[in-house]
Amino acid sequence: MVGALDHRYRGEHPIRTLAYLFREDHLKLLAGVFAFLVKHSPTWLLPLITANVVDIVVGHRPITELWINTAVLLALLLLNYPFHLLYVRCLHGAVRRMGMGLRSALCRRMQQLSIGYHSRVSAAVLQTKVIRDVESVEQTTQQAGDMGLSALTMLAGGLVVIALRVPAAIPVFLVVVPAAAFLVMRMRTRLREDNESFRREVEKLSTRVSEMTTLIPITRAHGLEQDALHRVDGTLTRVLRKGLRLDLLNGSFGALAWILLNALGVAFLAGSALVAYYQVIPITAGDVVMLTTFFATLTSAVTSLLSLTPVISRGLASVRSIGEVLQAPDLEHNSGKDEVVSVRGEVEFRDVEFAYGEHGADDAPAVTGFSLTAVPGETIALVGPSGAGKSTVLNLVIGFLRPTSGQILLDGRDMETLDMRTYRRFLSVVPQESILFEGTIRENVTYGMADVSEDRVRRALRDANALEFIDRLPDGLDTVVGERGARLSGGQKQRLAIARALIRDPRVLILDEATSALDNRSEALIQEALARLVAGRTVLVVAHRLSTIRGADRIVVMRDGGIEEVGTHEELMRMRGVYAGLQSA
Repeated sequence: MVGALDHRYRGEHPIRTLAYLFREDHLKLLAGVFAFLVKHSPTWLLPLITANVVDIVVGHRPITELWINTAVLLALLLLNYPFHLLYVRCLHGAVRRMGMGLRSALCRRMQQLSIGYHSRVSAAVLQTKVIRDVESVEQTTQQAGDMGLSALTMLAGGLVVIALRVPAAIPVFLVVVPAAAFLVMRMRTRLREDNESFRREVEKLSTRVSEMTTLIPITRAHGLEQDALHRVDGTLTRVLRKGLRLDLLNGSFGALAWILLNALGVAFLAGSALVAYYQVIPITAGDVVMLTTFFATLTSAVTSLLSLTPVISRGLASVRSIGEVLQAPDLEHNSGKDEVVSVRGEVEFRDVEFAYGEHGADDAPAVTGFSLTAVPGETIALVGPSGAGKSTVLNLVIGFLRPTSGQILLDGRDMETLDMRTYRRFLSVVPQESILFEGTIRENVTYGMADVSEDRVRRALRDANALEFIDRLPDGLDTVVGERGARLSGGQKQRLAIARALIRDPRVLILDEATSALDNRSEALIQEALARLVAGRTVLVVAHRLSTIRGADRIVVMRDGGIEEVGTHEELMRMRGVYAGLQSA
């Protein structure tokens, strides 16, 4: 249903977006509206039947008329149950499908957005959009359906009955609608602004709480609990102020609407009584009861419509919030590009430059004038001080970043013309901090792969020096590693990351400081595993410890985004340049 929404949304009005989301369920929505009209009919027919009964009693008309009116009302009441279930199935089912489709569209869009976008936008904010904002849209649609249809049906049915029974009373009733419209128009803009402001404060709070929970080990280790709480308390205070302001605005809006509409009701009650008393127009006692009852119910209907205004404002604000992701232009474009069906492993940089930030080349470049060719099977190590551009080069090879200028060629083909998704099937990354999800060891190692034999899994784990601790675990390969691998040590997690790379048999391998945070024993085991992993593959490696990259085919020394020196360890030491200085530091 929402497959094209992530490409289609371009900041259009939220109502049009909602209409697009429900387009495939429009027949079910029509059936739901019809079911609601039938099930809700007793509420607006009851005043008419009450008027008939009063007139039957006062005028001593035949008693059979009483039984006919009673039977009609009872029949309509009995129809309520099946038609209510039909209404819920049609309308609420459509809302649930819309919510599922919208969450799916958001998740797909997040997979398409560039790594640069994800580095700028907090993961907690994106989670809030997927969970809270979509839930708000669902609730708004359901409440608009339940309360809105109820109010509109009551208004329409009541006015039709009055027009047929006492047409002279219609002008007075129509005063309610302009009064309600006036209130809605006066408050709509203010409500939208305050709902938007409150939503952004809640997103900031979500980010702050996520940050606090992530930093709890560091906070505890340094006795900074109060500092962390102060940071959160500041955001909580802003949420409190914005929330109270929004509640006061909604409260004043509801109170003004209630006072106005009930004042009109009192005036109408007195007026209809005087009209009946002096027989200004020929109406019966039953008509007076009907008109008085209808005025109360129509007033209630208009009040319900007015009370929906803040609810709808919140829902539309959530649609706009979701639209911030769906219309974000910072995408990795792969559609229509050439698929990569095989990779030899030659990676060539031709005068590549890359600058972070929204202005691209206008910002200070992180990589500049970078020219280098990695031949198939070659291991190239990137070294240099922090900020030299090493990680940027790795991200350019992965395709997370695209050059501001220059070219990167894979086996002689410009990577700008290639579908990065198909290229990455031949690439593996072992990061500094291995990323595991809450599942079994087997599921983590074979992530994204289907029908992998146990023998192949064990072979990859053996080559990664991981079997020696896995075989000691009670559940072996089926051991659950915990959230982010919490039940494993740093060295164990890193060996699983190497096994995950090995089992894919990549042609291009990226090692980003894969041993920087490990003790000596773990590092020795992982260096031995890495030696098996790099064999016969094109490898780009960044290492914190220079001792770990002495065996590289070439070492590239970087500074300020450019290349200072290139050579083997022995060649660079003989040059007594920047690399030799780093060794002695």
